Amino acid sequence: MPHIRLIAPSGYPHDRAAMDRGVARLRAAGCVVEGLEVLERSRLRFAGSDPERAADLNVLATVDRLPDIALATRGGYGATRLLPHLHYAALGERLAGTPSVLVGHSDFTAIQLALYAKAGLVTFGGPMLAADFGAETASDFTLSQFWATVRAPRASATWSTSGEQSIDVEGPLWGGNLAMLCSLLGTPYFPAVDDGILFVEDVGEPPFRIERMLYQLQLAGVLPRQQALLLGTFTDCRTGGRDNGYDLAAAFAHVRRIAGIPVLDGLPFGHVPDKLTLPFGAPARLRVDGSAARLDCSGYPHLPPA
Repeated sequence: MPHIRLIAPSGYPHDRAAMDRGVARLRAAGCVVEGLEVLERSRLRFAGSDPERAADLNVLATVDRLPDIALATRGGYGATRLLPHLHYAALGERLAGTPSVLVGHSDFTAIQLALYAKAGLVTFGGPMLAADFGAETASDFTLSQFWATVRAPRASATWSTSGEQSIDVEGPLWGGNLAMLCSLLGTPYFPAVDDGILFVEDVGEPPFRIERMLYQLQLAGVLPRQQALLLGTFTDCRTGGRDNGYDLAAAFAHVRRIAGIPVLDGLPFGHVPDKLTLPFGAPARLRVDGSAARLDCSGYPHLPPA
């Protein structure tokens, strides 16, 4: 019976019906859900004040019993404001080596980057309470992938990618929302990852901005230090009236020319119903044979056997 603690580091629960569906769906799956008080908080666009939202995470260093899963309620914006106020040393000392799973995506990428940079903690890019567990029709793919990943010491994912390539590389898996990655470049909260496997996704950004952000990673020396770049889903990233045929395909084709590393598309991850659960910071192996890609991960926190 997994114990789940809700955390709300970002936006307020504007869709309360989705939050309630998520709680009900988790309970129906046999979970005990704690921290429901975060669903009552709202301050401007945020799920409470900065101290309240930071406390959702800092309390993990002091609670008598760690939750099996700390689950972000939603994204939006607000996690960046918390980064100077997190107790990294205490969180690292308490959580390192434990089976506790911290999971979210989108704005939660800022928390993941900071926890990895400052405390070496492995977290998960994956479903959140409202958009995924609380969807009107929940994705069987997303939920089955989540439970299969966090209940096992190893996880594998396969997908189809365009182009014909032969790749076999290993390194730490890391990444998340592209805009959040770029927003923390040059700060103490951006981890220095060498020989990694970087995954990115985004929502609502036109193709030229996506290319510009990937250029920022390239020019900052981040991309050249990676083994591969995995492109997730870029949702609602439409061309504009002045783009003159320049679209996402054109942007990604150019990035492939300049990156100097393998760039693979098709990763099922992002602001979409069907998404993988990806252990941020875990050792991973990426193999590609033609258009068939496979990602194997291990060495991440996972729930003990029932």
